[in-house]
Amino acid sequence: MSDGGVIGKLARGLAEPRGVNSAWVGANDPAIADALAREGFDAVTLDLQHGGVDFIGANQAILAVALAGKPTLARIPLGDFALASRLIDAGAAAIIAPMIADAAEARRLVEFVKYPPLGARSWGPRAALALSGYVGPAYLHSANATTLAIAMIETREALASLDAILATPGLDGVFVGPSDLSIALHRGAALDPHGGEVDRALTEITARAAAHGKFAGLFCRDGRDAKAAAARGFALRSVSTDLNLLRAAARAELAALR
Repeated sequence: MSDGGVIGKLARGLAEPRGVNSAWVGANDPAIADALAREGFDAVTLDLQHGGVDFIGANQAILAVALAGKPTLARIPLGDFALASRLIDAGAAAIIAPMIADAAEARRLVEFVKYPPLGARSWGPRAALALSGYVGPAYLHSANATTLAIAMIETREALASLDAILATPGLDGVFVGPSDLSIALHRGAALDPHGGEVDRALTEITARAAAHGKFAGLFCRDGRDAKAAAARGFALRSVSTDLNLLRAAARAELAALR
């Protein structure tokens, strides 16, 4: 009996007290995702919203990360729920959907990520079947528990509808984009992801998620932020980005040279 294979590792990791630390990849090159997957990260997140990753690149990266024994999450472009289904068929363990504002949008996400009765996902788990370790009907009956739907909380509207979003059947968790949330909370007047308003919102989000039996995640700019997020109850944390890691390494080596 399979435990969900490499795909199921994400749900299992999120259920553990330690949670999941994910690399964040925007480069459309599977070698980058592969290299980071072979480090100490628990998972790799592909950014198809603000990064350069496209569908073909994501397909290749998902398989490369799986060969390293890690699950892949994918952040889709705004409102591109059809792409979510294709990425899951390609073996993604979770879909992160940006700018979910209310329960109706959360429900729309679930429809594309989950099979009936929770959603309306159509059958075609091309790579997902092999990566899950399940066969045919067993995959159908297990996929809803191992393939996760995650709504990003980034607006005033989302905060106002937080309980309704979290109560959406089939939604597994929420993920906070602190930069966009800060812009929304300051009505476009400031970019302050570590400010007081965002901090208070983060406390509310983790508390409400726990009350609904769902997990909360947070985009973190570095390891220090991720450590603090874990202490606050965020089960899913990004740890910097591929571009920021590259820049930091370049600066460190140039400093050593000088």
